[in-house]
Amino acid sequence: MPTLISGGTGFIGAELARVLVSRGEGDITLFDITDSTHRLEDIAAKVEVIRGDVGNISHVLDAVQNSSANVVYHLGATLSLPSDRDPSAAFRTNVIGTFNVMEAARLLGVEKVIFSSSIATYASGITEETIDDLTLQRPQFFYGACKLFGEHTGLFYKRKYGIDYRGIRYPVIVGPGVRSPGAAQYSSWVIEESAKGKPFSVWVKPEQRASLVYFKDAARATVALADAPADSIEMVNYLISGTSPTAADLVDVVRRKVPGAEIDFVVNEEIQAILNEVLRPIDDRFARHEWGWEPTYDLEQMVDDFLRELHDHPQRYP
Repeated sequence: MPTLISGGTGFIGAELARVLVSRGEGDITLFDITDSTHRLEDIAAKVEVIRGDVGNISHVLDAVQNSSANVVYHLGATLSLPSDRDPSAAFRTNVIGTFNVMEAARLLGVEKVIFSSSIATYASGITEETIDDLTLQRPQFFYGACKLFGEHTGLFYKRKYGIDYRGIRYPVIVGPGVRSPGAAQYSSWVIEESAKGKPFSVWVKPEQRASLVYFKDAARATVALADAPADSIEMVNYLISGTSPTAADLVDVVRRKVPGAEIDFVVNEEIQAILNEVLRPIDDRFARHEWGWEPTYDLEQMVDDFLRELHDHPQRYP
């Protein structure tokens, strides 16, 4: 089935493409603002890369038309901290870009759109110990507001135009090679920098707990959501989670796996305030019940595989 992945050369997009290729799918087109292919060295001959801006409707229409896509995975986005620091640029990518994808899907007859949303759509005024897909979404930060717009835009196009829209709300995603800053990016960088022999300061409190999912699980979950029979999809937008360690738990595992790792804690109060609002334990029962979501990697397995990725595929993560 012809497939288009916006943000396709990036962190999750490249791994999602790898999942599709591994099961024999062809006609995979990756659409991104950059044409960098260092993450794709093993599948470059099996995918097409189109360079373009998701915030430009002409670029999006061309990409959807030229790919003949029946399914669009919309992953292209500006992340949390850059969104708050430059809301105008984030609005173009995260709001206009999502509208462009949905409108192109309508105009060109795309059957299915899978949207990458975020735990950041929750935040303000949460009193529950855990959040689930029924928790009221009142984002406090711009990134979360943009993602919430995307969810409701998808629901509108589903209801009005019959597009098979589905959304997946990622928690903190852990994996190698991430360069864009994010409030919880310490969870990836503490592993990668330690593996490279560099000191690293974790910018949150040791007791800060975060729901994490490994990037391979995130990609696999996104494909599983797309594959689910339409009659099993009731919630439409779904939280997922993997493991929920404290920062201290994560650091302890890294220190055991990387002897001599130089790690300390230097709290950034601005980022800590953001995470105090956003991060809550996640109940992902709807994803588990409706389309069989189950993580593969626990904390130990995640760190082990992360280190293996860096060792086995250094060209992917310069």
